[in-house]
Amino acid sequence: MVIKLDFLKSLDRLQIILKKRIHADVQGSHESPMGGQGLVFQDYKAYVPGDDFRHIDWKVYARTDKFFVKRFEEERNMTIHILVDSSASMNYGRRIKKFEYAAMVGLGFSYMAMKKNERFNFNTFTSEVTKFRSGKGANQLVKIHDFVSKLKVDGQSFFKEAMDSYKKNITSKSLIVLISDFLYDLEEIRVVLKQYHKSELFIIQVLDPAERELVINGDVILEDSETHERLRTFISKRMKNNYQNKLDNHIFKLKDLCDDVDANFVSVTTDTPIFETFYHVLS
Repeated sequence: MVIKLDFLKSLDRLQIILKKRIHADVQGSHESPMGGQGLVFQDYKAYVPGDDFRHIDWKVYARTDKFFVKRFEEERNMTIHILVDSSASMNYGRRIKKFEYAAMVGLGFSYMAMKKNERFNFNTFTSEVTKFRSGKGANQLVKIHDFVSKLKVDGQSFFKEAMDSYKKNITSKSLIVLISDFLYDLEEIRVVLKQYHKSELFIIQVLDPAERELVINGDVILEDSETHERLRTFISKRMKNNYQNKLDNHIFKLKDLCDDVDANFVSVTTDTPIFETFYHVLS
């Protein structure tokens, strides 16, 4: 599998969107939207009922006879955690494998973190998580690229078990990017998302166009890519409609789960240009 990095340059064209969406999340010093209680003084604002009375600057009051409160810039060295599903189901794809596309999205997030001099972790998971030591800079990006290019995409995915084991690595508020086809039990996904609710979440579902709209028909033998179980069946128009309804329902419910925990959700197919995917993710 060869992943070209040329697409990363196209992400530089998203500077306007990045300033609106990512500036507060993936820069070196993070400004809290609530004003924060960090160590770096930012400015003053006129006191209004509801402001913390303890932040009133009494020296300013003595000179002006007006109440002003101090605002601070909160410094939080946030780590970005990127986790990409590398189970056998992600090895499916007619033109491009789902894992290859997912890895490109993960590399894109890594690239943006690198541009902001932010620390990031790139991980893959099946039944467990394969972790990289967190780092910064272009060297880390090259190491990740070499790793995913040589990775064997195989095995069963145990999403909840893998995410449970990784949770100990989240020691502070973080930005977590989960990339998978998310063809898991919805209740299992709900449990995982809730346990990460204190962090900012990006949930990116990657599907092949042939999965999104079933193209096969007639007498076929289907094989589960993870368990290798086989099933002979006849795919009729009615079965296609049932499949489409179930998949659409799964995606809609997945979006509802993400909305419940205030997670950012995007579902894409592998024929979507990476630039367009990031446009939807960041906007």
